[in-house]
Amino acid sequence: QLQLVESGGGLVQPGGSLRLSCAASGFPLNYYIGWFRQAPGREREGVSRIRLSSGFQYYADSVKGRFTISRDNAKNTVYLQMNSLKPEDTAVYYCAAGNSAAVAGDPLSSRVFRYWGQGTQVTVSS
Repeated sequence: QLQLVESGGGLVQPGGSLRLSCAASGFPLNYYIGWFRQAPGREREGVSRIRLSSGFQYYADSVKGRFTISRDNAKNTVYLQMNSLKPEDTAVYYCAAGNSAAVAGDPLSSRVFRYWGQGTQVTVSS
């Protein structure tokens, strides 16, 4: 059964860190796992993605240098380590799975990803 379950969200102060986990069961290694986020009143934004087989990573400019995506295939889990968090990082974070490299040249297009988790809330506030 193909399933994605996020965990690890919470409240953190600006400058702090959180690590999100995505339990991704049933997906072949040629799949990509992506992280997206959506803040109230804003469109969903692609954050990062990783290919399960190679570990190749891609990041949105807004998080480059602060967020790191990784995977542990033995545990069927993808992680998003978020450092130097800012209030504008506040959003519901979703993981998603797909097997396409990109759509219209955008590897973080939501159209790449067919399967989605339920999301976990991240709030960055003092």
